[in-house]
Amino acid sequence: MKLKRLLALIGAILLIGMYVSTLIFSLMNGEFAMDMFKVSVVCTIIIPFLLYAFTLIYNVLKDHRKK
Repeated sequence: MKLKRLLALIGAILLIGMYVSTLIFSLMNGEFAMDMFKVSVVCTIIIPFLLYAFTLIYNVLKDHRKK
């Protein structure tokens, strides 16, 4: 159970960091900042989706092992 809490905390910190970086890149000027902003927005969408998918797969495999 402690592992789940630790992973949830790491995921939350990662999401907060991505939101903050997206905000910072949106306020900066320059082509590099615009590219990093685009990457940050994409990661903000994809990483939570992947975390959810991994959680679903883990639950399915965990239930499969019990049978």
